[in-house]
Amino acid sequence: MSWLIVLIVLPVAATLGSGIWLTLKPQRLPTAWLRSGLLAHLALFGLGLASAMLMGVQEVMAAEPATAAAGGITVGQGLALLGIGLPTGLAAIGAALALGPIGSAAMAVIAEKPEMFGRTLIYMGLAEGIAIYGLVMSILLLGKI
Repeated sequence: MSWLIVLIVLPVAATLGSGIWLTLKPQRLPTAWLRSGLLAHLALFGLGLASAMLMGVQEVMAAEPATAAAGGITVGQGLALLGIGLPTGLAAIGAALALGPIGSAAMAVIAEKPEMFGRTLIYMGLAEGIAIYGLVMSILLLGKI
């Protein structure tokens, strides 16, 4: 199990360390070197996560008391809970896609005309309302179970 922890932690630590080093001593490095290093770190991290998932599946399958305790939730209830979480997740993604261009445009407008700050807040609030509508839908659906 310790090799698995090393396999997960080492790429993350190496990526963070190289990022800190490049921040403190900025210099021109070949992009191919950076790209290959990052891909190697991501591959090691993915291998570590896949190994952790496989080891976790084996432990869960071997544990009989865990399956007896989880007998209270059926497959239908689990799918219903996933369906309830879906509106919040999709609405949050939609709000994020809306807030990106609105936020950058708002910052550009505020830089030129600071008196437009209130109007830009209204536009950002309207975009954020999409996520709130998804949350309200999930709460209403949760009350139906």
